[in-house]
Amino acid sequence: MSLWKRNFYRSMALALAVLVTVTVFQRTLPPDQFLQETLPATPEPLKGQKPSGPQVNFKNFWKSPSDMVAPSPVTSQGPQVWDVTTTNCSANVNLTHLSWFQSLEPHFRQFLTYRHCRYFPMLLNHPEKCGGDVYLLVVVKSVITQHDRREAIRQTWGREWESAGRGRGAVRTLFLLGTASKQEERAHYQQLLAYEDRLYSDILQWDFLDSFFNLTLKEIHFLKWLDIYCPNVPFVFKGDDDVFVNPTNLLEFLADRQPQENLFVGDVLQHARPIRKKDNKYYIPIVLYAKPSYPPYAGGGGFLMAGGLARRLHHACDTLEIYPIDDVFLGMCLEVLGVQPTGHSGFKTFGISRNRASHMNKEPCFFRSMLVVHKLLPAELLAMWGLVHSNLTCSRKLQVL
Repeated sequence: MSLWKRNFYRSMALALAVLVTVTVFQRTLPPDQFLQETLPATPEPLKGQKPSGPQVNFKNFWKSPSDMVAPSPVTSQGPQVWDVTTTNCSANVNLTHLSWFQSLEPHFRQFLTYRHCRYFPMLLNHPEKCGGDVYLLVVVKSVITQHDRREAIRQTWGREWESAGRGRGAVRTLFLLGTASKQEERAHYQQLLAYEDRLYSDILQWDFLDSFFNLTLKEIHFLKWLDIYCPNVPFVFKGDDDVFVNPTNLLEFLADRQPQENLFVGDVLQHARPIRKKDNKYYIPIVLYAKPSYPPYAGGGGFLMAGGLARRLHHACDTLEIYPIDDVFLGMCLEVLGVQPTGHSGFKTFGISRNRASHMNKEPCFFRSMLVVHKLLPAELLAMWGLVHSNLTCSRKLQVL
């Protein structure tokens, strides 16, 4: 049996084990408690549908209600210098009487009411990841329920390297998470995550709810963490948990780059306009952003940056109010520094072809030449990884590096 097939079956077995465990946990709940529907902390309008319904409770946006079981912090060996240990976040009541604020959709009112709450305690930490000589730190945005995606990444492009070659240091991998957004799932998924982290020791988790608007919190928390625990790492790759990455190509691209450069490279969007259609996931009301276009920014599916620039980004981002679209927010931080992100044809955060029906999006010869391709589900990632690393014969090699 080929290597990728063995990995695929192993991943499926692990996913089945997690499913069985969740089922066992669920049986400990009364049926009416488990099946009860609760309003998500940060409701998102469905595509093609305008937000509707009653206004949600602002107090549930950042933190779980007081009667919930809070996840138990899990610490690692090494210095613990994350300086946020409690959450003291109250609503900004000065906004509530303003007419423009009242005209906004509920999830934007939530966002603005608690936007000043920037940093939260850590639940899982691994400062030891940056011990020794680390050349490239790979960080992946994930959510607590998507264990199958993390497992597929660990078996493929997220594998750690003791040496990046050519005398360079190690390649290390971390996953960035908040807490489960659904109240009835939170305590049980936290137990599963703690077990997963004991197996792999590769998860950073903070005590805020995982939601679309909170992706920006994940950005600023990681940049602060990097500044504290990884001040000397030369390069950082940051990506989503549904992308294909070719680590060999990433390292080849970095071979003649220096950590002191203002390197921020990815699939860059220029002159992108804020979306004003309310049924769009990325809709932004004009009271939140009035300018006609965004600064240049890299699509959040995956990008590379120099470690020195990442640490400067941490301090630049602290000068700005949080913006609900995370990759746009990083573009704003780069603008503060006067740094232009660099576009690269090997980063395909909208697929190799934007026509989803195109055969190019399934062609392993194209994947072999890319650095980052979005978007693949776990089974697709495992299959494509196996094909790309098989005895693949391609008619020609694309030159993208």
